[in-house]
Amino acid sequence: MCDYEKGLMISMKAYKYIQTPLGKYLLAENGKGITFLEHVALELDPRIEKEIAAGEMVEMDTPLLLEGERQLQEYFNGERQEFDLSLDATGTPFQLKVWEALRQIPYGETRSYKEIAIAVENPKGVRAIGMANNRNPISIITPCHRVIGTNGKLVGYAGGLHLKEYLLNHETKVAIENSSPQMDI
Repeated sequence: MCDYEKGLMISMKAYKYIQTPLGKYLLAENGKGITFLEHVALELDPRIEKEIAAGEMVEMDTPLLLEGERQLQEYFNGERQEFDLSLDATGTPFQLKVWEALRQIPYGETRSYKEIAIAVENPKGVRAIGMANNRNPISIITPCHRVIGTNGKLVGYAGGLHLKEYLLNHETKVAIENSSPQMDI
């Protein structure tokens, strides 16, 4: 974040609430990149709640948060399949590797936990993949919703399986619409 009026560079964490077809999401950044995107159900994620309570994070519009909001609205409108935002997630080296693998899953497709384990060269680490997936702080943009059970069933999603199902159905519908030949009438 920058305080342009004073001409000073001030680094601080900021967040904004975004309304989506699934309800309210909280999007946060730290001056370097997006750090958090999560559905806000009944209560805030304890990690964020603690920072807000301590005054370490303020609610405000920043250029990055506004761009994130725009791209998310395009995503939900079926106009965006890839995000182009700076990300700055905090995690272990293994978690960061898993989250990068998640971002490689094409829009409208899914991968099993086992396929992700193989992709990160840890074929026996299916449980570790599940734990890293669960700790993903930037949902949708780092599409943990695209990871399913080996049997093809929807399993595990921090926001609830109904959100995961919605996101997968939305992406499948948009992908099919975009691949169908358009006829001029």
